[in-house]
Amino acid sequence: MREGHLTFKRGYKLDHLLKENDAVLFIDRKGRRYLKVLRRGKKLEIRGDLAPESLYGVEEGSRVKFSTGEKYLVLRPTYADLIPHLPRAAQVIYPKDTGPLLVWGDVYPGATVIEGGVGAGALTIALLRAVGPTGRLISYELREDFAAAARRNVATFFGDAPNWAIKLRDLYEGFDETGVDRLFIDLPEPGRALEVVARALRPGGVFVSYVPTVMQLKDTVETLQRRSDFAEIESFETLMRNWHVKGMSVRPVHRMIAHSAFIIVARRLAGFGVEIPAIAASKGVVTEAGNHAQSLYHAQSSDDVQNPDDVIDDDGDPSDGDFSDD
Repeated sequence: MREGHLTFKRGYKLDHLLKENDAVLFIDRKGRRYLKVLRRGKKLEIRGDLAPESLYGVEEGSRVKFSTGEKYLVLRPTYADLIPHLPRAAQVIYPKDTGPLLVWGDVYPGATVIEGGVGAGALTIALLRAVGPTGRLISYELREDFAAAARRNVATFFGDAPNWAIKLRDLYEGFDETGVDRLFIDLPEPGRALEVVARALRPGGVFVSYVPTVMQLKDTVETLQRRSDFAEIESFETLMRNWHVKGMSVRPVHRMIAHSAFIIVARRLAGFGVEIPAIAASKGVVTEAGNHAQSLYHAQSSDDVQNPDDVIDDDGDPSDGDFSDD
């Protein structure tokens, strides 16, 4: 077999030739996409049918003809292709958010990661690819039907994952693991979980939360700010706008993927702290354990720069507050 790029099936390398059990996209002349798996003995049906065995050994990127004579372009799906077509009972995390989640979450090969809430397994697949065979992923899910769907999707579109464990449990009651490197939560009330999150994360570890509404964003960030064991808190959303380019017609497409959810990122501090009461925090009254985190909270939440000499320009050099290009 020729060496090729790694795709969702981690158990073997894929070259440019299609083979049994490959996930493939069939794309018609209007750009409509159909996700199928090449399983021996199971006919492929779109408009007309086609025996999957006839595609074994066919080059990826070929055009194939179904029984009706209609031709389709056949390609293995990228991650961005796969997610909109993933079988699911719950809303998946959009590819436009998956990239920032992995980058801001700083997931790396060999990392130990906890995922809270699996849904259809879309982020699970991305995390498994990111941690690699030397890493470890532990997923917590309350609903058996979601867990079963995630298992099926990971098995079908990723392959064997011996370094992945899924636990049916309410994560608000706590995690089994401690000292993990990264922790992701896709649940309605992340603020409620911060106590167990802090116990599971190692010092310096990254916590990432994914929430759809402004009130969830506000609650989560303010709860993080009141605690003495988290700092470097930031929140953002991503917007994606495709462009139509055809001849002299160059314009944004009329529909875009705008707001989907907010991403909240924070770092776990050394030492196990306690929540700082909101009234005490507003007055600057802190315990010794919370002193450093609370000073960070005031620095991050204040609209005024206390010491202009501490301001850092975009180029990384200290300045006196002058952000001009000169």
